[in-house]
Amino acid sequence: MSDEANGCCGVTHGCVFAKALQARSASCECAGRRQAGEATAIDCGSPVAHHNCETLAALFAERARFVLRLPATGRPLLHQQALRLQCGGLVALREHLAGAGGAAAAIDDVHHLVRAAQERHGSLTELPWADLVPRLQAWTPRRRQAPAP
Repeated sequence: MSDEANGCCGVTHGCVFAKALQARSASCECAGRRQAGEATAIDCGSPVAHHNCETLAALFAERARFVLRLPATGRPLLHQQALRLQCGGLVALREHLAGAGGAAAAIDDVHHLVRAAQERHGSLTELPWADLVPRLQAWTPRRRQAPAP
C-alpha cells in the first residue's frame, strides 16, 4: 500500500465493519488486510471513511438497541450481536437505497454505500430509521452447509 492508502501520517485504523467483511457480507475499497499473528486484521486506509463508518455503526447500535436487545452503551457486544448489527445494518441500507430508485442493489462496497446514503439523505442521521431497523432485525446469518460425506 502507498503512504496515502495507509491513512494520515501512516496511521491506520481498524475497520469498523470488519466482521461484515470477514463474513463476506460486504467489501470495501478502503480496507486492507494484514496478518497479526495467526489472525487476519482488517484496517481502514481512509480517516474520512473510518469516521463515516464509525458514525453509521454508532447509529445502527443506537437505533436498534431495543429490538436487538443490545447491552448498554460502553458494554461489549457478543460476536453474534456485532455480526447481526454490522451485516444486517449494511444489508438494510443496501435494500433501502435500492428500493428508493437507486442502483444501490449492486453496491457491495461499504464506502460507496455510505457515500450513496449521505448523498441521498444529506446526513446519516436523516436516514429513514423506521424502515431500516426492521430490515436490520430480520437479517439472519447464512446456514453452514453440511460437509460432503
